[in-house]
Amino acid sequence: MKRSEINARIEAAESYFAAMNFKLPPWAFRRPEDWKGRYAVDAEIVDNALGWDLTDFGGGDFARRGLLLFTVRNGRLGADRKTYAEKIMIVEESQETPFHFHWSKMEDIIDRGGGNLVLELYRSAADESLSVEDVEVRVDGELRRVEAGAKIVLEPGQSICLEQGMYHRFYGEEGKGRVLVGEVSAVNDDQADNRFLESLGRFPKIEEDEPPRRLLISDYRSYV
Repeated sequence: MKRSEINARIEAAESYFAAMNFKLPPWAFRRPEDWKGRYAVDAEIVDNALGWDLTDFGGGDFARRGLLLFTVRNGRLGADRKTYAEKIMIVEESQETPFHFHWSKMEDIIDRGGGNLVLELYRSAADESLSVEDVEVRVDGELRRVEAGAKIVLEPGQSICLEQGMYHRFYGEEGKGRVLVGEVSAVNDDQADNRFLESLGRFPKIEEDEPPRRLLISDYRSYV
């Protein structure tokens, strides 16, 4: 992805979060130069990968297959006492986050407002392929049993609990508008705990056609 596209999408995200009355922490709005020399006080932000995160999953077509996230809080297994994480995400109409599951993380995905979020679900087989067995899942605490690959649509205010090993992909329902999506989970580790069904890249390759306006979590080591 070009840095100019990343900058533009983060700027648009800031406006959308504000319009949806979701408040980001003050450091979310720092310029890159404001991070320099602050590691002693910002170690948790840097080491636990808090902040802006944007990916096209290596496909080069963010609008079709991509995700913009902001990690508000997160721990590190074996490194600190925090055992939970929280993210806020923006999912556009028909913009896919492809099939994946987590070995370690259990998570609640929450439609915080805007449009509807569509999820497609499969259990994982022993060889980590898609299972044909029915899926049991809880939506707002209520147990549902659905066929493999079934679609579950979350309207604003609804949530779904995804257990370890459950393949899921999601996207905004066409015609309903972009979706403000929350995630509350166990500790998040995007380096080691994502099992994509396809061979995909989690973090984008960036063409630096202009300076960054905000730092991504993958930028921290170069600046802090």
